[in-house]
Amino acid sequence: MKDERKPFRDAHQDTEFARHLPDTPQARSPAYRLAFADPEFLLRDELRPVRLQLELLKPTLELDARGIRSTVVLFGGARIPSPEAKDKARSPALAGMSRYYDEARRFARAITERSVATNCTENVIVTGGGPGVMEAGNRGAAEAGGCSIGLNIVLPHEQVPNGYVTPELCFNFHYFGIRKMHFLLRAKAIAVFPGGFGTLDELFESITLIQTGRMEQVPLLLFGEEFWRRIVNWEALAEAGTIAREDLDLFRFVETAEDALAVIDGWTYTGKRGDIPGR
Repeated sequence: MKDERKPFRDAHQDTEFARHLPDTPQARSPAYRLAFADPEFLLRDELRPVRLQLELLKPTLELDARGIRSTVVLFGGARIPSPEAKDKARSPALAGMSRYYDEARRFARAITERSVATNCTENVIVTGGGPGVMEAGNRGAAEAGGCSIGLNIVLPHEQVPNGYVTPELCFNFHYFGIRKMHFLLRAKAIAVFPGGFGTLDELFESITLIQTGRMEQVPLLLFGEEFWRRIVNWEALAEAGTIAREDLDLFRFVETAEDALAVIDGWTYTGKRGDIPGR
């Protein structure tokens, strides 16, 4: 029988051993720390490529270990209130958008009911892990009895993940670029609700990757046609020739969770997954 033991000493063992060294000037010196256990060293500017790799690897290894093969992404505004909190909204306009919180919650619940049947390996809801629409997505998944992913990022006002993310699938990021890669690496559908600059950034990053063939065409759903037509003059882009007329077919406007599910269920997948950088 093959010996499955590791041939070399485990890094965990040496890290623990280093904690109990004799108290001498040499042992206390930062130079003597193990490189991979030295936070000051890892945070140096020169180590940025290593940190980028670590942020790519950590969620990848955990999701792979759990057998999560595909996700459904929810993007949307952090400021959109739940119906219970709409009276505390910053403006009447935001209060009126609480219906999108409800639709995101209903959509995520319906998707997760399907995901549960795969033991939470397919169509797992993934959000940015914060408040607003993100909270609604994770909340709907929790209500369906399934798991959901939260990809949080260190920001001055959104550092705490919402309480509905599956704790073991709650990740924190420093680099926006790596976080956005993780949103799309396993995506089988993308649902975009009204939001601000962050949501617009995520939407246009996604649609650009699809338009340029860098990833396969997946259902890209824009909730709230009136909002999106006011925010972006899609027709003007086509008329100016800055996008092709057929690029307007890369997404669908929907109003309800049922509309979105119908688009997903009727979607015809074309082409193979593109070469997303880093995949």
